[in-house]
Amino acid sequence: MSSTAWPDDAFANPVIAGFHPDPSVCRVGDDYYLACSSFEYFPGVPVFHSRDLVHWEQIGNALDRPSQLVLPATMPSSAGVYAPTLRHHDGRFWLITTNVGIGNLIVTATDPAGPWSEPTPLPDVAGIDPDLVWDEQGRCFCTTAGVSQVELDPVSGKVIGEPRRLWSGTPGAQAPEAPHLYRIGDYWYLMIAEGGTERGHAVSIARGLSPEGPFEPCPANPILTHRGTHRPIQNTGHADLVEGPDGSWWLVLLGVRPGGGTPGWHVLGRETFLAPVTWVDGWPVVGEVAPRMTAPGWAPAPVPTPPTRDDFDAGVLHPRWLSIRSRPSAYTSLDEGRLTLRARGDSLDHPEVMFVGRRQQHSSCTARTLIDPADGRGGLAVRLDEAHHYEVEVGDGQVSVIARIGSVRSAVATRTVPSGPVTLRVDTQPTGSADWSPCNGPDVLRLGFENIAGGFEVLAELDGRYLSTEVAGGFTGRVIGMYAAAGTVRFDWFDYSPITDPVEPTA
Repeated sequence: MSSTAWPDDAFANPVIAGFHPDPSVCRVGDDYYLACSSFEYFPGVPVFHSRDLVHWEQIGNALDRPSQLVLPATMPSSAGVYAPTLRHHDGRFWLITTNVGIGNLIVTATDPAGPWSEPTPLPDVAGIDPDLVWDEQGRCFCTTAGVSQVELDPVSGKVIGEPRRLWSGTPGAQAPEAPHLYRIGDYWYLMIAEGGTERGHAVSIARGLSPEGPFEPCPANPILTHRGTHRPIQNTGHADLVEGPDGSWWLVLLGVRPGGGTPGWHVLGRETFLAPVTWVDGWPVVGEVAPRMTAPGWAPAPVPTPPTRDDFDAGVLHPRWLSIRSRPSAYTSLDEGRLTLRARGDSLDHPEVMFVGRRQQHSSCTARTLIDPADGRGGLAVRLDEAHHYEVEVGDGQVSVIARIGSVRSAVATRTVPSGPVTLRVDTQPTGSADWSPCNGPDVLRLGFENIAGGFEVLAELDGRYLSTEVAGGFTGRVIGMYAAAGTVRFDWFDYSPITDPVEPTA
């Protein structure tokens, strides 16, 4: 995250770069808190803090204990934890979300950094993308994709009465989802996403005099969409409103940044963007969502820049580190300044492979790690899902680059290396405009190792389109990290360094 003030009264979008979709935000005093979806990764639901809506720092994860989050090995990638809503009410933070295949749940906390409570299950609340809101009488309403609503006791998880349909958005538009209800002035506003979370994504809104409706659609719907445009930010939608301390209004939303030729491939996942909102005749009007934006009108509050290198000296992993579905202590440990991973599956194709990684947040970056494979085999991987990943792996005196693309898995290069620790490396670089072609992929990944003189021995250059959502499907983005494929492997450090982006993200 950036530690500098905004130049020329501007900031860079996205405000939280990389795979951070479905943002939900609330303000408490001068502080903002934001939560995102996490899908098949553990821990679940990253939680961020900001003082200015632009500079964000991850302070924890709402679902960070096995007792809170069960993600079975049989659960497919891009299932898991969907679309939280984060709210502050009656002195507590409330977070409601969906664990797909298991159901909706609520957790609460007095400190959003945690600890969060054990989940309260909601067996009678159907649907995904749940929202929570309280009216003036203290009644709590839960609204889900569809758009369906039920009154709820959020403490016990019991519903009160029967579900009712509220509004289905624009006639003919698919996937009315991501509902959020707000009391603003004399009206209750119901904002939804529609059109699907791909290129047709949009935000629409309606209003009524009661949280139970009926709702009148905005005549200018959709109030936000980038469909059918050449704008560099696409798939805009799944938004949440928040009011600033000066009375201004802002929208956090997801979007993607496609690259390459046609049809365009996004590789970082759906990211969190920020846009200004004004009110005209009682309706919100969303300003431009662009890579460079005019900053809010109050003082910027930069956060410390995270170190590029983790030496694993802290005794615990930072909240940004992710594992696939679970992180059993029997297979992961920190000791003597090293991260030790013990194999659970024989490759990244395995749904329970022991993997510890972080989201790729820059289109150009270098990831490096020093691995000791003396007692096993493992490496450095760029993962989208079980069927789409590249890795550089070391074991038995050899370094190999492996590519898994759909049903095909291949060792594309192998080199013999001396025994002992090896520095593995992956570079990503977008395709340039000089040799532009409509068939170009979004970027190139170079995988290899560093020789004794520190030079980068590139074993393979691979097309990045095969690690994109447009090829693989699903809802996630790239995660770069370390894994164990056999025995026990130890990592002395991991370094993730951005190179440059055309517009450098602030997170």
